Amino acid sequence: MAAEAADGQQALTPARELHPDVVLMDIRMPSLDGIEATRRLLSHDNAPKVLMLTTFDLDEYLYEAMRAGASGFLLKDVPRDQLIDAARTVARGDALLAPALVRRLVEDFARRPRPGTRVPPQVAELSARELDVLKLIARGLSNAEIAATLFLSEATVRTHLGHILGKLHLRDRVQAVVLAYESGLVTPGTRVED
Repeated sequence: MAAEAADGQQALTPARELHPDVVLMDIRMPSLDGIEATRRLLSHDNAPKVLMLTTFDLDEYLYEAMRAGASGFLLKDVPRDQLIDAARTVARGDALLAPALVRRLVEDFARRPRPGTRVPPQVAELSARELDVLKLIARGLSNAEIAATLFLSEATVRTHLGHILGKLHLRDRVQAVVLAYESGLVTPGTRVED
């Protein structure tokens, strides 16, 4: 079942009534923007995954959408087949960032003052291997790439990811990336091996 809405406010009712797996949400909308609509949708049990659509000039909105708990981010001009693949990826529980957005985020982080070195206390609960996995997630590596880098199976990487999200009280890997950069665990410009 699918539905369409003209703004964020109108999107809330069908999203709650139809229980979709994924909601495609524009960031900029009249009445109620996509960020606040995402916050409201995700504040309920059994909430759908939210896949945000954005443009390059909305980086601050992108950060806010990440903090609100959106699971994926695509550019508005993405081809239809990539949009379908992205919706499937997000529905499976994986997070997704368009490669162009990852580059843009890293460039923006590099221009900003160095993030605070205040690491959340929950990070101390991570094992050394979980910390390695978190840093590689923040670098944008897939589970398969992390497995190859650390000589682990993908299943083991998924297990570590689950432990990381649970210990840090995070919704998905996008929030893990934000935490890693904001806390200074990872800084822009360092290589994967660092």
